[in-house]
Amino acid sequence: MSARHTSPGLFRRVALPVAALLGVVAAAGVTVVALRVTSGADCSGALPLKVAVTPAALDVVNAAAQEYQRSQPVVNGRCVQVQVESRNAADVANELPTAQINPHSLWIPDSSMWAAEAQRQAAETGPEAPKLDIKPSLASSPLVMAGSEQAMSKIGFPVSPVSWSRVVDPKVQVSMSDPTMTSEGLAALFVIRTLLGNADGTPKPELVGTLLRVGRSAVPSVRDSFGKVTTDADKAPLFAATEQSVVANNRSVKDNAVLGAPPKEGTLSFDYPLVRVSRPNEQEGIGEAAAEFEKVLRSADTSKRFGEAGFRTVQGAAPAKWTTDVEGVQAGDVKLIETPGADQVSELLRTWGAISLDMRMLTVIDVSGSMIEKSGNGKTRVASATEASMTALSMLPDTTAIGLWAFSTDKKPPNDWIELVPIGPLGEPLAGVTRRKRLEAGASQLPGLVGGGTALNDTTLAAYRHVLSGYDASKVNSVVLMTDGRNDDISSIDTAALIETLKRESDPAKPVPIIMVGLGDEVDMDALRSISAATGGKAYQAKNPEDIRGVLLDAVSQRRCRPNC
Repeated sequence: MSARHTSPGLFRRVALPVAALLGVVAAAGVTVVALRVTSGADCSGALPLKVAVTPAALDVVNAAAQEYQRSQPVVNGRCVQVQVESRNAADVANELPTAQINPHSLWIPDSSMWAAEAQRQAAETGPEAPKLDIKPSLASSPLVMAGSEQAMSKIGFPVSPVSWSRVVDPKVQVSMSDPTMTSEGLAALFVIRTLLGNADGTPKPELVGTLLRVGRSAVPSVRDSFGKVTTDADKAPLFAATEQSVVANNRSVKDNAVLGAPPKEGTLSFDYPLVRVSRPNEQEGIGEAAAEFEKVLRSADTSKRFGEAGFRTVQGAAPAKWTTDVEGVQAGDVKLIETPGADQVSELLRTWGAISLDMRMLTVIDVSGSMIEKSGNGKTRVASATEASMTALSMLPDTTAIGLWAFSTDKKPPNDWIELVPIGPLGEPLAGVTRRKRLEAGASQLPGLVGGGTALNDTTLAAYRHVLSGYDASKVNSVVLMTDGRNDDISSIDTAALIETLKRESDPAKPVPIIMVGLGDEVDMDALRSISAATGGKAYQAKNPEDIRGVLLDAVSQRRCRPNC
């Protein structure tokens, strides 16, 4: 039976005081627009229609629900009861495929990126998962670069257009919101990935470096970034936000307004799709009620409310009256790039997941006599390896645990290696300074230690055992070893025995991949590949000095999948 509308006189309302009811509902985090318990021939109970909506559109959807409820909708003899709940899109996307208790029937996320990701997860879950029908958008709002007037002026705005290249500039202070929790962070990650990613989907070293840098200051929510502008505009960093959130912020604050502008290279548009979430066991009539409410959501009155709340139309048109002085944004056309699909979103989240994982790593650097030879850049191999290691080190957060060894055949009998800095958090005090500073000092000693042969095999086994013995389950444990030669210590374990020993001692519950970096053309890459493969690691060859930093960052980007890359 189609939904029909009846007069208020046909309903007997519940006696619970409205204020008490709203108090209970608010405590549960749900805004119930209208609630009736009814009886009689025309309405014999309630039909709940649960709607999850991104917080930015909550007021608009609430107003639409109130308009719909005033018509007293009835489906199959039951009163339709609309329940609007403000929910973060990432949370809903993660919950929808498996949520069975009181699920939503309509969902309005801020971006179809999350709808596509939820649809992909649901398809992989099985027949019990819901079916997601991603319908056309209700409004739009482009992602803009935002910040205080002071921060925006530092990158040349408004004299020069805003550019995404400033986000990847280490000299510019930028804060990214967590892409696993916010659409703004995910969208910014996609744009940066588009600028700095390889065609095959793998991240370039520059992308890994940028994500390591901005990841150190990632905030849980864009609200945190707006808050920093409010409390200290002079020191607040730039951040990515929706144009609508800039407009809404500036209407609510008296001082320290935020400016927002779309980058010249193009940006993503948040599209606010309506998603119908249907389940095999849903109550009869939910589909009809959802279709009726959708008509209200797509009405001229609701479109007007979206515009008044700071959104653009579905086609991207903004109210002509917007000005930088008042709203903080301008109403002109915006160059857009295509929204990523489900596979791209998954790849983005995997990349971020790998970058954001904390690690415990022992860095082992060859200081045999050949490491004094010059590289293509005029620097010695040991100097190039040291410089690349320190560059990567500067990008890692203080919680990362790093240690440093040097090795050759004449270091510290009976061992062929020496510990320059023990493994521990970079921010931890060590002999009066932080471990980070101690590692920098230790690295500066490496050129003075050059001499002797390449004691590769014994050192590799010792490093592996050392990391395994102190295994930290909360981190990704690994060994990174850089060498320019092959094992020439005749008293050491041979390569075949080393590989068998590593396989025998490896523990699947405690993976410690060995990442081998071969420097130059004379290195025995076949041996390095076999050794690293025995632990689920990988071997790289860096023929030129500029390659070293790249392979180190690539190793960092793939650490999430070890030992199964």
